[in-house]
Amino acid sequence: MTPIAFLREHAVLAVSAVAAVASMVAVPPDSAYWGYFDGKTLGCLFCVLAVASALRLMGAFDRAARTVIARFGSPRSLALALVLTTAALSCVATNDMALIMMLPLSAATLVGAGRARLIPAVFVLQSLAANLCGMIVPFGNPQNLYLYSYYGLHLGDFLRTMALPFTVSVVGVVTATWWLAGLTNRENASGEAGTRATAGGDTTASRGASASAAETPASAAPATTPSHSAPAASAPPATPPHSVAAALVPASTVPIMPLSRRRLGAYGVLLALTLLAVFRVLPIALAVAAVAATLAALDRRALAAVDWPLLATFACFFVFAGNLARIPELAAILGPLMDDHGLVISAGASQVISNVPAAVLLSHFTDAWQPLLVGVNIGGAGTLVGSLASLITLQHFTSVRKVFPQTRTMPELSTARFLGLFSAVNMIFLAGLLLICMITLPW
Repeated sequence: MTPIAFLREHAVLAVSAVAAVASMVAVPPDSAYWGYFDGKTLGCLFCVLAVASALRLMGAFDRAARTVIARFGSPRSLALALVLTTAALSCVATNDMALIMMLPLSAATLVGAGRARLIPAVFVLQSLAANLCGMIVPFGNPQNLYLYSYYGLHLGDFLRTMALPFTVSVVGVVTATWWLAGLTNRENASGEAGTRATAGGDTTASRGASASAAETPASAAPATTPSHSAPAASAPPATPPHSVAAALVPASTVPIMPLSRRRLGAYGVLLALTLLAVFRVLPIALAVAAVAATLAALDRRALAAVDWPLLATFACFFVFAGNLARIPELAAILGPLMDDHGLVISAGASQVISNVPAAVLLSHFTDAWQPLLVGVNIGGAGTLVGSLASLITLQHFTSVRKVFPQTRTMPELSTARFLGLFSAVNMIFLAGLLLICMITLPW
């Protein structure tokens, strides 16, 4: 991979590294730098990513997703199955991993089922589901892992704080999926009816022209004989067989491969150790050692598939945030703002620098963890950079037309329309969640 290709693929890491280096101008490196790094967060994040990668590579997540999706056939129920499966996976494997697993499966399933026009709406709602529904658990989003460890939170306090925004998010995602899937299906049906009507009119006109020509006397025919190589009227091309769509059959007809019970049991134990480490029952060093040693023995591909750039990005964020926290002028500004308007500042900062760096940065300026935790989670909605996972959604959507040639003529699958739909839906969710939380939550 060339350096330019690496930078394109890992732009967030590059930006965070530049920010970390730039902050060193204000605060030169010293012994205090070692205190910037949160080893518990990095260790827990490694364990979650590694175990999730192992389960994904052995097909456990794909098997579970296909089993759920195979039970639904109508546009609304299929869209709900795809979106809610993404939401469930985000609670186990983080929002990034859930989207990486589910977006390709969703595109293939919808194209194979003849529902390609649902792809923009489903992708937008899957992104929202991954970013918002994973907020209910400490390991559902990277910022949750960090804040849970940084503030030494208890699970009960965490769940009570996130219960309201999580409930509102789930209800909103289900409602939006039901409405958008139905709306897209009605537009698709009306478009097909219009196409059939147009085709019918063309057919009638053709028949009338043929009858008129038959009644015309031979003397009225033109003297020039038309060339065989250039017919007078070309017939409309026949609909090509959907070879790609036929290969990407619906999930219900895809055979489910058997799983290795030995590996599945081992990974289940690793997942349990990871959760115990997240909840501070076991030392994180023990979990990291167990996960690394087990995967090195059973499947080294899982270790290679860990999102190492994400871990490096976190390390850069720690340096950047730690240095900014040592600038008195910045602390004098952000400290009072977080004390008075922590929820709005957290959600707003997420729209500009994304919610993970916002959580790392703003945690240095407040002891009030509740508004910060809720703010950076609902801040995952909104702009495209509100959550880094949203960029994964955009990347997968832009590749749909390349992978599925039969979708290239669909105007609904243009990138401009997708971005418009993404922005509209996300801004509605962000505004609604902010308003509800500001009115009902006590802080």
